[in-house]
Amino acid sequence: MAKSNHYYIRKSHRWLGLLLGIQFLFWTIGGVYFSWSNIDEVHGDPMKKQTPLIPSTIPLISPSFVLNAIKQSHQFDSLISIQLVDVLGITYYQIRGTNTHNIQAGHQHKPQVLTFLANASTGQLRGQLTKAEAIQVSKRVFNGSPIVTSVTYLTSTDNHHEYRESPLPAYAVSFKHPTHTTVYVSIELGTVQKFRNNRWRTFDFLWMLHTMDYESRDNFGNWLLRGFSMLGLVTILSGFLLFMYSSRSFKKWVRFIN
Repeated sequence: MAKSNHYYIRKSHRWLGLLLGIQFLFWTIGGVYFSWSNIDEVHGDPMKKQTPLIPSTIPLISPSFVLNAIKQSHQFDSLISIQLVDVLGITYYQIRGTNTHNIQAGHQHKPQVLTFLANASTGQLRGQLTKAEAIQVSKRVFNGSPIVTSVTYLTSTDNHHEYRESPLPAYAVSFKHPTHTTVYVSIELGTVQKFRNNRWRTFDFLWMLHTMDYESRDNFGNWLLRGFSMLGLVTILSGFLLFMYSSRSFKKWVRFIN
């Protein structure tokens, strides 16, 4: 006896539901966590001190003077950004730029970003932050009386690291705190780049499951997510078909129009 369309639709719907059920559960758990989370706590804002303001009365040297001094010792022809930053109570010009000549000559595929810190009052360039200075910078932005538990020097990170795609090299300064917060300080920029805590780590893990991007975590256009989205649509449509084939009213309507 030939099996009916109802049988095949029911069987397809059951296996599709089993295949997609776990991922739908991940999506639901992630959605619940995202909607019930305080995004400020995820970003570690309660642990951050307010960034000190720079007095308007501070004597500033011309940025042009600093740029000319940099060009005497570095190949530097394009400016990305220049801003005033406070580094351990001293105001600096934080200058970022590139040398595009190497790209035009075919020596590089993408521009190398150069970073400089120059005393905003004297124009004197300073070197990268030391380990001790990085610890001081992190303590100055952390609320309360922070106790350092570990310091790690980073020169590279993979796509799953909590400091991924951020300025390197950097120091990761971890503190004794219920949130297990780690502060990341760029030694070239001289400033704190990231606050990471357990709430953020949970958020990040669930975000990876939500986007189904197990390589970089932020690519919504990956084929795995697209494929499961299409399978989800097929599952819904098969459910509608299963309902219609199981409905007595639908069967009576089909017999009526025939």
